[in-house]
Amino acid sequence: MRIDLHTHSTASDGTDSPAELVANAAAAGLDVVAITDHDGFGGWDEAAAALPAGLTLVRGIEISAAADEVGRSVDLHLLGYLPDPAYPPLVAELAEVRDSRVHRARRIVAAMVADGHPLSWESVRARAQGAVGRPHIASELVDLGLVPTVSDAFTDAWIGPHGRYYLSERKVPVLRAISLLRDAGGVPVFAHPGASKRGTTVSDETVATMAAAGLVGLEVDHPDHDEATRTALRGLAADLGLVVTGSSDYHGSRKPTLLGTNTTADPAYEAVVAAATGVLPLSA
Repeated sequence: MRIDLHTHSTASDGTDSPAELVANAAAAGLDVVAITDHDGFGGWDEAAAALPAGLTLVRGIEISAAADEVGRSVDLHLLGYLPDPAYPPLVAELAEVRDSRVHRARRIVAAMVADGHPLSWESVRARAQGAVGRPHIASELVDLGLVPTVSDAFTDAWIGPHGRYYLSERKVPVLRAISLLRDAGGVPVFAHPGASKRGTTVSDETVATMAAAGLVGLEVDHPDHDEATRTALRGLAADLGLVVTGSSDYHGSRKPTLLGTNTTADPAYEAVVAAATGVLPLSA
């Protein structure tokens, strides 16, 4: 099968609606697609209602988390597959993260306006069907001609991790995120763990701690990983007994990566599904 376990819709920072996402997944020849929007379940129902014949939908999420290492906190993302979306502690935690993101976005826009840039909160907010995030601000900067591409917005001059207008947001401590997902019947997988161009990555020791806390897999085959990184991560996964997954991290037109650019092997997918006790994959 062709299995892509990491995609985003307009319920977070993708440009395809959930219905368009599943239609495009089928058109791309996928057999299984996971919808994994940031910090919320807002796209699940629409994707399920529009599911084309022959396509299986894995309902998931991507949680904004952070890990403590010696003398520093490192941001990371945790994919969660098939959790119960009504599990109260998880629902409450994600609501706080989304509220923090909106508050941060408003402050970023206000800082840009104060410097004379022609943005407005109303225009940025209108771009998002879910919580407003930096990608929506980046798209606004592109349309205003302030930067040539979305990637150019994520630099030191604008909203990159060390950027002039960068502000931090609330992150869920990663061990708590793993615990919440497991308690909700979900399956936690560390998203793009070797994506160093996004910022600092965590140590192998931290990944081992995550594995001991209930992490199930590593997303090894990802557009941000070169071959050397993939080889190292496969070795780490083998040492820790973790499942190896692959995906596109598709965002529609916001990023150039196509659906199915990287895929997950059948046995790994079956292991993820077997570990879930929250909800089941859906097929039309």
